[in-house]
Amino acid sequence: MSTIAGRLGGSKGTLWAYFPSKEDLFAAVLDDLTVNFRDNLEDALRPGRDCRTTLSDFAERFLHKIVDPHILGMHRLIVGEGGRFPEIGRIFYERGPKQVVERLSNYLHERMEAGDLRADDPQHAARNLIQLTQVAQSLRLWGVMDTPTPEMLQAHAADAVGVFMRAYAA
Repeated sequence: MSTIAGRLGGSKGTLWAYFPSKEDLFAAVLDDLTVNFRDNLEDALRPGRDCRTTLSDFAERFLHKIVDPHILGMHRLIVGEGGRFPEIGRIFYERGPKQVVERLSNYLHERMEAGDLRADDPQHAARNLIQLTQVAQSLRLWGVMDTPTPEMLQAHAADAVGVFMRAYAA
């Protein structure tokens, strides 16, 4: 808290007035970082397009965000500090991944009901699609992949959606 107050030019007392704990401050930072991300993904899942196009748009937008250097840094921080501060992982999960899975599973449930996808557990299907897209993030985290081009991300998204559609097509 002292470091944050020093960088902002304020005092720890002011920070404590707004954020009663480090967890509350972290949650506020995550909310700020994830609101635009969630809105962008929500737009990708808008109705009126065929299922494959919608899922490809979702996967591309998701990939662009999760390979962003700031997001990679946040991911490293959460994984690195999670052993000492397990609440950091829980807060991140509640503010980010859980909400993405819920929104995607709602969309997939609608598509299953419409007959575009075979009936299955939509949350399980949502987690599968997300895992398929996260391969590029892992390669970036491990230093195996340089900064991907938009074309690389588009190809990776198409591959992930292709595998997903082979598994879940009606």
